[in-house]
Amino acid sequence: MVKLWLRRVHLLIALVAGFLLIGLSITGALLIYAKDIQHALQPEYWQVDAKNQPLPLDALKYQVETQLNKKVSLISLEQSPDLAWQFRLSDNLYISVNPYSGDILHTYQYYQTFYGYLLGYHRWLLYQNEAGKYVLRDWISIASLCLIIELLLGFYLWVKPKRRLKRLKINRKAKRKIYYYQLHTVLGVYLLIPLILIAFSGMAFNWKNVTAWVVQAVTFNQIEQRPDAPTVLAEAESDLNLNQARVNAQAALPDAVLYRVYLPKSATDSIGFRMKMPGESHPYSWVWTDPGSGRVLQVYDASKANFTTQVWNFRYKFHIGDFAGRLVQMIWFVIALMPLFFVISGVYLFVVRHKNKK
Repeated sequence: MVKLWLRRVHLLIALVAGFLLIGLSITGALLIYAKDIQHALQPEYWQVDAKNQPLPLDALKYQVETQLNKKVSLISLEQSPDLAWQFRLSDNLYISVNPYSGDILHTYQYYQTFYGYLLGYHRWLLYQNEAGKYVLRDWISIASLCLIIELLLGFYLWVKPKRRLKRLKINRKAKRKIYYYQLHTVLGVYLLIPLILIAFSGMAFNWKNVTAWVVQAVTFNQIEQRPDAPTVLAEAESDLNLNQARVNAQAALPDAVLYRVYLPKSATDSIGFRMKMPGESHPYSWVWTDPGSGRVLQVYDASKANFTTQVWNFRYKFHIGDFAGRLVQMIWFVIALMPLFFVISGVYLFVVRHKNKK
């Protein structure tokens, strides 16, 4: 009786959250290769001919602002020498820039690109209310939670009966219904842990407090908070010493690789350099400098953070499978499609079962 009730709950959750899970599954799989696809489809917007050295940041910033008559608020440096750099303007418009010449290759809204649209749909960031909040994001987190519950219910339904290990096999010659049932069960058991962790890491982008508490409880330590950016009495923007600030920031963390530069938006903002230290999964280290003199104001080396913080910081790279080369990306691509398979095969098994009963 309990088993029958759990089967019905298992089915009900799949029917309620199935549409969201299918969307998450397809867009999550595509996002693994979305930037590669985008670069291949529109190489004139995103790719450049690699040369010896990019222009200085000051020169690039000046050229962009002169051509568009708008202020630059963010510079995103690509690590591959044949990719264009991305600039964000003060009005949140983005541009793709050739770092060797300063030429503007493309002007775009972030969520209107192939990658941006998939990301926005995957995380439900395409709609904002009048207050500027992404009010639909919770639905994606709820769907991820439903997936975790579904996986645990399915695992219980497998582990409860006897001879469970003998049922971890797939008979390709079996009838279609039995074959899909075995496939549904076996894949669910084998992929239980990675799917739960992927779903949990996705929830961590929205439900940060709850998921952070879980990580802290499991690792028996606290997540270290990144320090706030220091404030200054900045000079006029024309006096920004961006090149010297970059030199000083690099000297503060000589082993780090620069990923982003956050320019001051107000007279009291410092320049923020987001960097990646060796051993970090993602750029979480920072150096802040004075806009006028370029003097280093504060340094945060995230590679020295405790184990709990390192686990928390790993959530992004783990979620997208970008931490151990192309092979892991291919495996993550297949795993990302599993919720799609589970929903479809589960509904199929339910329909066939009821047809047989009739």
